[in-house]
Amino acid sequence: MKPGFIEFTDDGTGRFGFIAVTGWMDCRWTERDGQPFVEFSWDGNDEGDQVSGRGWAALALDGTLSGHLFFRMGGDSSFRATPRTEDNTGNDH
Repeated sequence: MKPGFIEFTDDGTGRFGFIAVTGWMDCRWTERDGQPFVEFSWDGNDEGDQVSGRGWAALALDGTLSGHLFFRMGGDSSFRATPRTEDNTGNDH
């Protein structure tokens, strides 16, 4: 199993993956309490089924990212992410 991930790009898009879900995001950046905050809509797939939804993420002072992912007409899931480093890239090389 691959490790979960969430990535943001400079053009206001991004992508994520965890367990059997992958998604592509359309992001809107702002600030909350002086910290970066992003809200996004997303489209993707869950074990081959097309899914979509919305979500948000907030950057904490310690560099971690906390957020919530909502599935349209379905469930939701919170997440916490740490910045990728050489030690946690998931590469075998």
